[in-house]
Amino acid sequence: MQLNLKKPICFFDLETTGVNISKDRIVEISILKIFPNGKEESKTWLVNPEMPIPKEVTAIHGITDEAVADKPSFKELAKEIYNMIKDSDLGGFNSNKFDIPLLAEEMLRADVDFDMKNRVAVDVQTIFHKMEQRTLSAAYKFYCEKELEGAHGAEADTRATFEVLKAQIAKYDEIENDTKFLAEFSSRKQFADFAGFITFNKDGEECFSFGKHKGKLVTEVLETEPGYFGWLLNADFPLYTKKVLTAIKLRNFNNKF
Repeated sequence: MQLNLKKPICFFDLETTGVNISKDRIVEISILKIFPNGKEESKTWLVNPEMPIPKEVTAIHGITDEAVADKPSFKELAKEIYNMIKDSDLGGFNSNKFDIPLLAEEMLRADVDFDMKNRVAVDVQTIFHKMEQRTLSAAYKFYCEKELEGAHGAEADTRATFEVLKAQIAKYDEIENDTKFLAEFSSRKQFADFAGFITFNKDGEECFSFGKHKGKLVTEVLETEPGYFGWLLNADFPLYTKKVLTAIKLRNFNNKF
């Protein structure tokens, strides 16, 4: 079957040095771009993370320090990668919680202004967990009746994710073949940032979701405790979270005039 698309969607998967969004780096990225007419374009890059890859992580994805030693850094690849995805929605497996936040961090570190304002994200894992509660390998076997060869390789996982989504749409009548529906169905609690430090209340206003100001409006905290904003910018929070906080502060400042 063919996805019903109004714009391209890029399925992607990352292999990384670990799972810390703020500190870990990409060592492999694979993108499968699907166009509304069904045309496909794919590209996979090995990336020098400019930091050691822990042995326990190499044991999972098989990528060693030696394998990426002569590969370009993400900063060197950032514009090429961004040009491939800039006109597209995004899709992945656990992408809303991990791949998109980490990709955003890498883009911002490379001075590429990445955001999700004009795109939606389809997380195939969330659809799977809502419907069947399994892993990607199990999903591939369940929906596609195939064994996933090369699991934990970015290219194999990316292709499997695309195939699983198509099979999910075909299997469940309640899942519409529409990117906006899939994005809403596969989303969890809505956050203003990727990492979940800033959430929305019932009125759609940004609130802190952690610490001493949990549940309080971001605008009110920044107004009454200006030093808290400076602390947040200097603390170990993701760059995208800091970007969102800065935008809220500037918006609030401009609204006064």
